[in-house]
Amino acid sequence: MKFRINKKQIERFSRQIILKNIGILGQKKIIHSKVLIIGMGGLGCPAAEYLTRAGVGNLGIIDPDKVELSNIHRQSLYDINDIKKFKVIVTKKKLEKINPKIRISSYQKKLDKINCNKIMKNYDYIIDGSDNFKTKFLVNDYCKKFKKFLVTGAISKFDGHIFSFDFKNKKTPCIRNFFQEKNISDDVLNCEYGGILGTVAGIIGTFQANEILKEILNIGKKLNNYILIIDLLNLNFRKVKLKKIKGI
Repeated sequence: MKFRINKKQIERFSRQIILKNIGILGQKKIIHSKVLIIGMGGLGCPAAEYLTRAGVGNLGIIDPDKVELSNIHRQSLYDINDIKKFKVIVTKKKLEKINPKIRISSYQKKLDKINCNKIMKNYDYIIDGSDNFKTKFLVNDYCKKFKKFLVTGAISKFDGHIFSFDFKNKKTPCIRNFFQEKNISDDVLNCEYGGILGTVAGIIGTFQANEILKEILNIGKKLNNYILIIDLLNLNFRKVKLKKIKGI
């Protein structure tokens, strides 16, 4: 990578540049990366914040909703003054204060089959923080078709699930191998029905950001082909292997 990191950037990111697995070259990779976050709720907020603090250079954020009072206990980028404002507008302003060098594209709309390609084609890494299976399956299918790296998160009550899919590998299973589209309800993902402890959202969203950074840097053990299941009430952590189902 030809461009140089200036003195201010070296100071800003010094605590991660000093890591032998990152260094200057790794920081350049982060700055050059293009990440899209789908859903600026309990998962998207911490993921966006930590990727911004890490130095991701190009960030896309998509969400059609406005901030509500009930969001604030778990959606860490919002406060009482943001109520009734669009989430992507609030997020963009706050992230630019954290890192003025970041380039943020905000999409004040719901991701659907019509706009999916136009938005997602511009990014190499995707974080799915959506709260409904229709969106999750849409994102999964697009990333699989176009070989995007996808990290999906799901939360409910005291529990979290994290999936990581490297679709450049043809043998990689997808979310359809875990969740079957038939007989599945969005109530599983909807905090309005099941409830959620705020810290669970923060932990799982941060995990998602961590998996993206590892992939950008090509370091560490990958979660690909496994689901990380976290029970934060009883402190149980386990990985379950996903098997690719023929024809899916």
